[in-house]
Amino acid sequence: MKECFSPKQVKNILLLVKNCRYYTKQCARQARITVPPINTVSMQGRNLNSTSDTIWESNHSSEGYRKKLALVENNILLIWVEAEEDIILDIMDLNMLQQAVRDAKLETTPVILLYDLSHIGRITLKYKQSIADLIFNWKSGIDLIVFFNIPEPIRILIESFAAVVPDTIPVLQAGSYDEALFAARAHNAGSALVLNGESTLTNEESAAKNEFLAAVARISWMGMLDQHISIPAHESRDHSYFKALEALQSDLRIKEKEKERELDQLTANLEQRITHMVIKMNAQTEMNRKAGRDSEKEIAELKSRIASQDIELTRVSTAIAEKTTALRNLLDQIYALEIDPTQKRQMTDACLSLIETETIEKRLNIELTESDSVFLSKLQKKHPNLNQRELRISLLVKLNYDTREIARSVGISTRGMESIRYRMHKKLGLGKHQSIKTYLSDLAVTM
Repeated sequence: MKECFSPKQVKNILLLVKNCRYYTKQCARQARITVPPINTVSMQGRNLNSTSDTIWESNHSSEGYRKKLALVENNILLIWVEAEEDIILDIMDLNMLQQAVRDAKLETTPVILLYDLSHIGRITLKYKQSIADLIFNWKSGIDLIVFFNIPEPIRILIESFAAVVPDTIPVLQAGSYDEALFAARAHNAGSALVLNGESTLTNEESAAKNEFLAAVARISWMGMLDQHISIPAHESRDHSYFKALEALQSDLRIKEKEKERELDQLTANLEQRITHMVIKMNAQTEMNRKAGRDSEKEIAELKSRIASQDIELTRVSTAIAEKTTALRNLLDQIYALEIDPTQKRQMTDACLSLIETETIEKRLNIELTESDSVFLSKLQKKHPNLNQRELRISLLVKLNYDTREIARSVGISTRGMESIRYRMHKKLGLGKHQSIKTYLSDLAVTM
């Protein structure tokens, strides 16, 4: 059976033959196109002809792939991914590309990039933005970009990328590595090469498609919400698509402004909160300073009172010592009297009781410490209804003196002391089963 070709297939074959002839002539005229001795490098089961022994790579083990780069020849760089399954491309690895350009001494030479898109299942927005940044800001310059082994799910992204790059950077799509390398060599030779046959779209349709994809890419990848979108004539079949895109851009612009207003409001609220916190902190600082000054003043007053009490203590101790000496002398004289024994015993008991009372008083005055003075001051502030005698009794209770010793110290009977303790129990606001001694001890600890 005779095999027939369609007109389109014949046209593609003739175009391929024409390109091959042209390229052969260019190779003959330009020595720089001649392929130098090659090294063979493994690229996922395929052989890569490379003029460099160096393979630059970036390991993304957590994402399950390695990105590699090789200098094929002259200014042609090949980038590919090694992975066991389809991956999500998220990181540009610009540092690897810059290092390769420096190592190959191509800093001042526009490079040709061949991208193998095998195993690329999805490309993130971050990666799209990184590619756009590379294209528009690459200092060395890019002469040509050829994508090959393009999975169908991401082909539209490649077409969008081709539409948005500057006109000075051609972007081609190839079916294989050999075809991509052929295109790169032809470009270096100055040949205008068309890959994958001619488009079935008319020039007008192709231009409209590219303009649409470029507008979408500028909105989505670059956030260009103020770009002018050229709307085709009303009778054009693409008119409604471009009008919808224009409306989408307008809606996104409105939403962006709303987000900016919300951000401004959040910023204002945050600044206001910070201002209030600063004011509060300054006020608290001033309060702390005032409290510090008050404490220093109170400490100074307490020290002054302690100094005065020390002087009074010295005077009282001296007086007690003199009274005790006089009482002992009186007791000796009573012992020497020849009077009724019963009367003598009553007189000596009275003297001994007075001597004991003075001794207790002296010991109390000697044992009065700075903490005791602070305790009395705090107790008086908390319970201003206590009189001086009750304050003195409270201190003696806190110091573990028994009722008899306290009664002698304040000059009352033991029964009278019990009455005073009963009244103090009420003044201190204690419950029926609460102890005065426990309350005062706890109060001394908390102070």
